[in-house]
Order: sequence, then structure tokens, then C-alpha cells
Amino acid sequence: MIHLPFMSISGYDYPLPLQTKGHATAMSDHVDQGDGATQRYQSFAAFYPFYIQEHQNAVSRRLHVVGTALVILCLMAGVLADWRWFVVAPVCGYAFAWVGHFFFEKNRPATFTYPLWSLMGDFRMFFEVVTGRRAW
Repeated sequence: MIHLPFMSISGYDYPLPLQTKGHATAMSDHVDQGDGATQRYQSFAAFYPFYIQEHQNAVSRRLHVVGTALVILCLMAGVLADWRWFVVAPVCGYAFAWVGHFFFEKNRPATFTYPLWSLMGDFRMFFEVVTGRRAW
């Protein structure tokens, strides 16, 4: 059995990336191996603590939640009303999220390096907030 180290964020434990040396840095989207070499996250479970670390600012987190809610509404409108809402959906989501990153977090969105995991992180954080498991 493998025992993973955990990081507690807002009362919830998340597995940390397995590594022999070095650390994950807040302004980087890679695991720093301590010798200048970097390694990409190998799983969403390893990526998510980094994702949460990059969303510590409450205003940024709220902007992400609003943007994700608008994406969900746009997708519903695309199904129920007009297909053009599908085009609007990513614009709504990214506009709110990127304002949060560039003006409040002052960091680079993980979307540029981990597009799928970043999208998954957006939805996971959204559902954690709306269900009360993560601070608004």
C-alpha cells in the first residue's frame, strides 16, 4: 500500500504530488525537483492542490465561481434556445477567471499549461463552493 502525504486546505485533505526532493511553487505550474529540472503533474489528484493554491484570493475565487455559473447557464441556453450560446460559454468563463488571475491573484492561469485539469478544477471548486465545502 502506498501512503501519500496530504495537505490540508480549508479543513479538507488533498494528496500532494509524490516527489523525492524539491517542492511545488505557487508561481509555477510544474513540480520543482530542486535541481532546476521540472516535472509536469501526472494526475488531477496531484494537480488539484496546486490549483487551489493558485486561488487563495477570495475575489478571484468568487470571479471563478460566477464565471463557471455563467458557463453552465450558457450551455443550458445553448441546448434549450440557440446554439450560439455555446460560443459565448467559454468567453464568459475565461473572462471572469482571467480577471481574477491577472488583477487579484497576480499569477498565470493554469489553463495555459493544463487546460483540461484546469477546467476540471474550475468545476470542482465551483461545486465545493456551492455545496459549502469551500469558502466563498
